[in-house]
Order: sequence, then structure tokens, then C-alpha cells
Amino acid sequence: MDFTYPPEAEAFRSEFRPWLEEHLTDDLRELAQHAVGDDPDRIERLRAWNRTLADARYAAIAWPVEYGGRGASLMEQVVYAEEMHRAGAPGTLNIIGLSNIAPAIMEHGTEDQKRTLLPRMLRGDDIWCQGFSEPDAGSDLASLSTSAVIDGEDFVVNGQKTWNTLGAFANRCELLVRTDRDAPRHRGISCLLVDMTLPGIEARPLVTSAGEREFSEIFFSDVRVPGDALLGPMNDGWRVAMTTLAYERGTVANLHVGLRKKIADLLETAKRVGTARDPVVRQKLARVYLEGELLKLVSQRAISGALHGREMGPESSIAKLVWSEAEQHLGEVAGDVLGPDANTGRWGRDRVAMRSYTIAGGTTQVNKNVIAQRVLGLPRE
Repeated sequence: MDFTYPPEAEAFRSEFRPWLEEHLTDDLRELAQHAVGDDPDRIERLRAWNRTLADARYAAIAWPVEYGGRGASLMEQVVYAEEMHRAGAPGTLNIIGLSNIAPAIMEHGTEDQKRTLLPRMLRGDDIWCQGFSEPDAGSDLASLSTSAVIDGEDFVVNGQKTWNTLGAFANRCELLVRTDRDAPRHRGISCLLVDMTLPGIEARPLVTSAGEREFSEIFFSDVRVPGDALLGPMNDGWRVAMTTLAYERGTVANLHVGLRKKIADLLETAKRVGTARDPVVRQKLARVYLEGELLKLVSQRAISGALHGREMGPESSIAKLVWSEAEQHLGEVAGDVLGPDANTGRWGRDRVAMRSYTIAGGTTQVNKNVIAQRVLGLPRE
């Protein structure tokens, strides 16, 4: 594994760190401590920060220069993630659009779609969500049933989506629909770029156990979507979806940055409150510390492979598995370190939210199957 910071990446760090120090405020750092939720004031403050990043071409550094990015190298993107976490800066409000949906539009979209949608996405003027999962189509995405029927120049959409991050206030949606029920499951799907203000769309927030309203379920009732909203060819939406998900899974290479920062904070807390003197607590802290370092090594292996021309392979599934389990172990150890105080404040929120991490973004069971079949070569049965 070859993982070094080339001169251009360190040059970017030298530019970006002082910019963050100049523009970050305590108010912005406070915003970074909580989920987006659906509070209008909070959303507008994050939207303003998004625009500040975009004006300096820091909102989506991996985007090509012609679309407002910097054409940043992979290692520059690593540095960006490190510096944002070091400074305690909130990310962009439009993270799903910028990281996952925009690459699909760049690869499969028409020139008009690129010209009209990408600039507004970059600045946070439009907030995007993904309309992929359904009540009966989660990990088995190809079984989705939300339909789109051509009527004149429009698609008429009916169905339901669920677990839509930012769906409560998103005004755009990358929506997967079934346009040919007679075709094989993967071949009868199309992708639409939907204006969420169209009549017949209802987004209902889903309140999590942490009391947050970041997810929604979305209902489509005879929604007339213009034909030019089609992204990619008709009935080729599965390929578009795989482009989107490939970029979503690629971001797991940076999961270790946030996890290791929380581990370091807990270690300092254990020293301060005195529970680090307990040998049992020390052993648990050592375990979660090593899990964080393992995640870092897995992530660096993935990045190293990409630097040498190899597509990210099993590392993404392994990293997601290690991260989700380490996050839960971290929450458990926080209880040992802080006692009842771990149920309030920052750790109280995290300890509840951590329980979802083995589900969100790909369940542990699915990831284990992927690792077993594609890494270890085990049979499907």
C-alpha cells in the first residue's frame, strides 16, 4: 500500500486551512454538531454557508472546473475531508446532490440538464434527495414498483418512496421509476429528475429515535413529470442508479476521519473524568481505538488502489462494515466512561443515532454477503 500526500495535496492544505480559519464562526461550528433536521432557520444558515463554499469553489472540489469545481485529485479530496473535520466545519447542505447525483447528471444528462441543474445544485439553491428505496424495495432495489406511464409529452408517476434523506425540504429528486413492467427487473427502470413542487407530491417526515426529522417518505399521486426530466435513456435507469450509488459508496473512504476524531475525544474525556484508570474501561477503549485505526488502514488501502488505477472494490463494503460496528461499540464505551451523563447532550444523541448505522447505506447482512462472495469467493448458498 502506497499512501503519501503529494506536494499538490499539501499545497491545497496550505490554501484551504487558512481560508477555513478566516470564514468559520462559532455559529457555523455549532451547526456542524447536529443533523440538518427540518428547521427553516437552520436550513437557511446552512444554505448561506453552502454559498460561501461555492463562491470560493470549495463546495464540490472534485467537480470539473467548468462546472464550478476544482478538478481536485483524490488526495486533495482526502485533505479536504481532513481539514473540514479538523476545523469542525459543517459540510454542504446539498451533500447528496453534490456527491452522488451530480456525477450521474454529468455522465448521463443532456447539455440542458447540466447547464440548468448543476449551478443551482452547487450553490444550494436547489436541494436534492434520492427517490430510490421503497417499503418493499430496500436492499433489493430492482424490485421497486413506483410506476411512470407516458401520457402525451409527460410521465404520470404513482407510488411511494421511503428513507429519503433531506426529503422533507428537498425541492428536487432523482427518482427511479418502473417504465416497463414486462421487461426483466433491472431493464424496465428509468430515472427522472423531478421537481418536488409538482402537484401530487407529498413528503412526510419520519421522526427517528434520536428525535430528528432528516428522513421522509414521499408519495406520488398522478404526478405529471415533463418528458425532458428523463435522465439517460428510457428503461436504462439501472445504469444511472449504479453511477449514483458508486459515488455514494466511494465516500466511505473518508469515514475514518470522523470516527477517529470522536474516539480521540472520548479518550480525553476518560482521562479527565478518571474512568481511564479502570482496567476494564481501558480495555474497551483500546478495542474501539484499534477499530478506528483498522478503518483508517482499510480506507487508505482503498485510496491507494484508486491512485494506482484500480477501482474501489471490496474495501468499500469492508469499510462500511467496520465503521458501522465501531460506531456502535464507541457508543457503548461512552456509557462506561460517562455513566448516566452519556445519555444526554452530544453523546446522548450519538448513542441513539449509532444504532441505525448498521442499516443505513447498506445493511450489515448485505455487506457480509458481498464480502463473502466477492472477497472470499464463497458460494451463494
